[in-house]
Amino acid sequence: MKITRLTTYRVPPRWMFLKIETDEGIVGWGEPVLEGRARTVEAAVHELSEYLVGQDPRRINDLWQVMYRGGFYRGGPVLMSAIAGIDQALWDILGKSLGQPVYKLLGGRLRDRMKTYCWVGGDRPAEVIEGIHRARAMGFDTVKMNGTEEFAGVESHAAVDRALEKFALVRAEFGSTIDFGIDFHGRVSMPMAKVLLRELEPLRPLFVEEPVLAEQCEYYPRLADSTSIPLAAGERMFTRYDFKRVLEAGGISILQPDVSHAGGITECIRIAAMAEAYDVALAPHCPLGPVALAACLQVDLVSHNAVFQEQSMGIHYNQGAELLDYVLNPEDFRVEDGFVAASERPGLGVEMDEARVIAASLNAPDWRNPVWRHKDGSVAEW
Repeated sequence: MKITRLTTYRVPPRWMFLKIETDEGIVGWGEPVLEGRARTVEAAVHELSEYLVGQDPRRINDLWQVMYRGGFYRGGPVLMSAIAGIDQALWDILGKSLGQPVYKLLGGRLRDRMKTYCWVGGDRPAEVIEGIHRARAMGFDTVKMNGTEEFAGVESHAAVDRALEKFALVRAEFGSTIDFGIDFHGRVSMPMAKVLLRELEPLRPLFVEEPVLAEQCEYYPRLADSTSIPLAAGERMFTRYDFKRVLEAGGISILQPDVSHAGGITECIRIAAMAEAYDVALAPHCPLGPVALAACLQVDLVSHNAVFQEQSMGIHYNQGAELLDYVLNPEDFRVEDGFVAASERPGLGVEMDEARVIAASLNAPDWRNPVWRHKDGSVAEW
C-alpha cells in the first residue's frame, strides 16, 4: 500500500480536515489545525507531504520520525499540529486496513466508555447558569468555564469578586449535582493566581486549568503548594520534551495534551505513559472537531490515567457548524450519563460526510481569536 495524495479542507467554524488517499482505495482522515492559524498549518502539511507520497502509510513510527527529525528544526505549535493530523490519518488507514479500531492496535481498551465534559460560555452569571442547564439536558454532568476576562497583573478586590461571583452562584444553583473545571486560560499572573486559588477553594472546582501561562511553568509547583485544587495544563505544550520538564518540576495534577497539536496519537500515547509514571492524570484538550475527538478517544481508551475528555458539542466558538455536522455516524458519539461508549468501528471510528466537508470548505472563514486590551490600552491575554 502506498500514499497517493493528501488533501486539506478548511471548514467552519475553525477546523481543518485532512484526507490521505492510498493506491488501495483506503482513505484516512485527520484534523491538523491550530485555531486561528489554519492556513499556516495547511502549508506545513503540504510541505511534509513530500516525505509521505509514495510511502507505506502503515509504517507510522518511521514516517513520524521522518517528519519530526527530517527537517532539522522541530517542535512548536505549527509543525507539531501538522504532524498530529497526518499521524491521525495514518492510524485511521492502518485500522481500516485491518478492520480494527485503533485502540485494539494499541493493545486493546482498558475501559468501556469515557467520561466527557463540555464547555459553558457566557460572561454573565445568568448566561452561565442557563448554559449549564443546557449541558445537563444534553447528558453532561461536568462542565468547564473560563475563570476571568482580561485580568491585570495586579487586580482590584472588585475584579476578584466579579471573577468569583459566577462560580458561587453555580454552586448555589446546582450544589454537588455537577462538577466544574475552571480555565484561567493563561490570563492570570502568578500573584493573582495565588489569590484566586485561595478564594476558589471553598467552591471545590474539579481543577483549575492553565493557572499561569505555560512559559511560566516554573510557578506550577509553588502554586500547587498553595492550594488543594488540582492544577491542569498542557494545551500549549507540543512534544514529550515540553511535558518532561513540567512532570519533573511537579505541581500539575492533570496533563492536557491536544491530540491535534502535540504530535497526534503516536506522541500523545508517549505523553500519557510519562504522566502515569508521575501519578499524573490525563485529560486531553479538544475544543475542536469530530476527527480530533475520535483520535482523543483512542488515546483515552488505552490510557489508565485518562480521567476526562473535553469535547466541543455546544461550545461557544462553534459558529457555522457543530461537532457532529460533518459526521455520518453521530450515534457513536452519543453522550449518556456524561460518558461516550467505545466504538467498534475500524480506524478512528468516525465516518466523515465528505460531500458536506467539500461544500463547507468552499467558503470557509478565517477564524481569529479576539485581541483584548487592558484599561490602559496594553494588550491583554485572551
